[in-house]
Amino acid sequence: MEDETIAVCLHIYDLTRGMAQLMSAAILGKQIDGIWHTGVVVYGREYFFGGEGITSCLPGETILGQPNQIHPLGVTQIPFSIFVDYVQGLADSTFRPDAYDLLRHNCNTFSNEIAQFLCGNSIPQHILDLPTEVLSTPFGQSLQPLLNSLSASSSQGGIPVLPLDLDGGRRSVNRAPSPGAVALERAIEDARRDSFKLEERRNTILEKVEKLEKKKAKKQLQQERNSSSSSTSVSEKKMADASEANSALDGSEEGTPKAPREPPIVYKDLIDVKKEYESLAECIVKVGQDDDHQSMSELKQYVIDDEGSWALGDNFLLFIAKWLNDDKPSNDRLRVQLLTVLAAAALKDDVILILHQDRRDHVLMNYAHNIDRLPVSEQEALALFMCNLFENGSSSEWLLYISEWTAPHTTSPLSNIRVTTKVAVTALLSDNPLLQDRGTAIIYNLAIKEVKTVKMERTRDFAELMPRGALSKVFDDVATELAMAILQFFSVEHSEEQIFRCMKGLVRFAYIAHSMSGRIDELVEPLLDRLRSVRGMD
Repeated sequence: MEDETIAVCLHIYDLTRGMAQLMSAAILGKQIDGIWHTGVVVYGREYFFGGEGITSCLPGETILGQPNQIHPLGVTQIPFSIFVDYVQGLADSTFRPDAYDLLRHNCNTFSNEIAQFLCGNSIPQHILDLPTEVLSTPFGQSLQPLLNSLSASSSQGGIPVLPLDLDGGRRSVNRAPSPGAVALERAIEDARRDSFKLEERRNTILEKVEKLEKKKAKKQLQQERNSSSSSTSVSEKKMADASEANSALDGSEEGTPKAPREPPIVYKDLIDVKKEYESLAECIVKVGQDDDHQSMSELKQYVIDDEGSWALGDNFLLFIAKWLNDDKPSNDRLRVQLLTVLAAAALKDDVILILHQDRRDHVLMNYAHNIDRLPVSEQEALALFMCNLFENGSSSEWLLYISEWTAPHTTSPLSNIRVTTKVAVTALLSDNPLLQDRGTAIIYNLAIKEVKTVKMERTRDFAELMPRGALSKVFDDVATELAMAILQFFSVEHSEEQIFRCMKGLVRFAYIAHSMSGRIDELVEPLLDRLRSVRGMD
């Protein structure tokens, strides 16, 4: 399912089997604990890169034996099919067998690439820095010609790795397979592929059915509440809420079905993607160049023809960067149309592949960081884009990445979670009603974003307000900022729906930020009592 999380870890091997730790100080003049080879373990297999290209095997079954260390990298919600497409793209481009370089483009480079794609985290920095550390010594410099020659030979298959296909099929090393074996292998592969496609199709259908059932149940519940609101007593309402809360709690226990994921607030019906695309095309025709028209053609295949993200070329993000960073007032409408079309793209389940391509230049997040300097129309379109990214688990996880970078003309480090917070706060506290509405939607979506694999003790204060086993993904350094913005938002009157969204956020963010000391907890207690009483009077 969409909200299922898969653990990702790094297997670390010492190629010297302990010799580096014993002899490096004497030979190199500095202590080195190991010469590291790494592989990423996810979806039940271990993936790594060598002179044979990208290969995989069952975890711990490389020729190196069991790993010296197992380093957790995090969790991912990216579907296996998208992961396979991504890795296959790497295998055909930057991680071809002939691209292997022992010093500059090796197994650790690949592991870092995959780790960032899956969960937004890097592998340990000391592993990435190892070649530079070795070559900085006089002995390492004297070995560089030899290492370069080894690197050249490795691109011709000299590195001793198990020659495995991405999905685990072994290939013979010592002799060519017979025609019958080749035909059998192809038949097995075709059957496996067909089975996988059938399973994917079945899961997609089940997911759509589940969404329809949730909408139907939600609508029916709302109708029942409206019809019985005049006759239902406060005590009966409390009992109904308690029953609902208990069912949510029971659904999160081990050995029982999970409670349904709370649906995010997104704006699917607001966007006429064909109309918005045509408006964007009109703007591009007036000021664009040939390469812009090529990118527009690719965008049409993706958002209108419903092709996969493979339809977008390598220069597509350059196209996005070109027009988002063009601050000419005459192109305001173009930027609004571009953001609106991207908001439609944000609803697609493979949009994460586009977002991940932006991990180096941070075009989208650098632009979003300047939301307070943008015209109101662009702020509205940007907030729409950010809201819709919560539709899928993988893209919503991307919004919360904590890896830092420094944007141009800034000194303080940025991260995706900080930029997302700034967009939410700016929209929430705006004087523009449309921006306020989208700001409350982002606040709500942040509040319901949970990690269901993390276990925590249920406290009495939040037993009725927060499911057991759920930990809000909003981190300590932004929870207070979000909570303060909500309190400021409450200083004037708003609609019941907007207040509900923000109350949901306030409860979650206060849960993270309140446990500073005993006396502060005492002050928080009356607030929680008030929240429970307000909930009982709904």
